[in-house]
Order: sequence, then C-alpha cells, then structure tokens
Amino acid sequence: MSRVETGFAGASRSEKVLYVFFRTIVCGFTQLYTRMKIDGKDRLPADGAYVLAPVHRSYVDTPIAACVTRRRVRFMGKDSMWKYATVGKLISALGTFPVSRGTADREALQRSIAVLSGGEPLVLFPEGERKDGPIVQPLFDGAAFVAAKAGVPIIPVGIGGSDRVMPRGAKFVFPRKVKVIIGEPIRAEVGENGRASRKAVAAVTEQLHSELQRLYDEAQASIN
Repeated sequence: MSRVETGFAGASRSEKVLYVFFRTIVCGFTQLYTRMKIDGKDRLPADGAYVLAPVHRSYVDTPIAACVTRRRVRFMGKDSMWKYATVGKLISALGTFPVSRGTADREALQRSIAVLSGGEPLVLFPEGERKDGPIVQPLFDGAAFVAAKAGVPIIPVGIGGSDRVMPRGAKFVFPRKVKVIIGEPIRAEVGENGRASRKAVAAVTEQLHSELQRLYDEAQASIN
C-alpha cells in the first residue's frame, strides 16, 4: 500500500512512527477523558485527499479532529512554532505545516493545496478562529476554494460538547462528554477547464454552512 493510501505522503519512517505514537497517546486520552463517540466514520474516504471541516468551539477541537481517522491528517500552524528545531521536527511529524504571518492568507492557500495534491487529508476550520454559541458563524470561502482547486471533497464535521471540555479562557480540561458526527462529502462543481467559479465556491460554502449547523445541532442535542 502506498504512502498516499496510508495517509503518510512524503513522510519519513521516523515521522510516521512519531505520528502513530503521539496520536495513540493523544487520541486514547481524549476519547477516554471525554467519553467521545464518533458517528459517520464510514463517510470518510479510505484513501486520497479530502478537507475535513469541523465547527470550532474549543482548542480541543484540534485533537478531536485528529481522532476521527487513523490516517495522518494535516494542520497549519504559525511559523513561530518552528523557532526551535526539535519542536519544529516534532510538530512537523505530527502533520502540522508552517504558515508565515503577514502572508498567511496566500501562503496558507498554496500550502493547503500542496498538501491535498499530495494525497493527504487536511483539517480546515471554516469559521476561522474559535467561535461561541449555538449558531455556526459565516464561513470563509477558503475550505471550499482549496477543495475545488485540488479536486477533493469537503467532509463537514459537527462537534458537540467541546466547549464544555475546554471553554474559552479555561486553564483546565474538564471531563465532559463529546459527540462527533461526520457528514456526507460535499464537492464543488468544476468547469471543463477543471476550475470552480466563484459562484460555485460560494455555493459550496453555503451548503457547507447549512450542513455544519445541522450536524452541530444534532451533536449538541445528543449530549444534553
């Protein structure tokens, strides 16, 4: 089986070992501590790239997103995290890639498309930064744009309860129940030139928003 199929495109053996080791620890703790249940894993592609697009209510949404699949998923991080070589190697092995401040928007898009073109799943929070409350906020078009550009599906994900595990401003992680619901893949329509129009990207963003709200409501209701 190729590296693309196993979700380790371009990864060295040491990076693969590090990822599996730390993912096992982080996801094992997260699942036990939050009594996390995940519905819809069968909707995730077994191989090839896709954009995983969860709602975002807590810092713990990042490890939660990593737990939905055994494949290596990629995240973007501020380049300052690579200030120290050892730390940089570690977070790179864990699937994070750097984006520079000041050029973040353009660079983030280019690097995201490169990751997807390499055949790996990529996590993008379409609301941007963490949000509060039961309403999914207006989404950025970035997730839909890179998915269309790379020709991959977007997988919407509702995460219920993460705001209780680690609320905004909290210094501790609380043992609260989490429910994750994975939705059906969404694809952008592309023209004969292989490109998606702005109208098509906007339509996908709107569809993604509607589906995220539905999944989030369902996930929240299941923990109440």
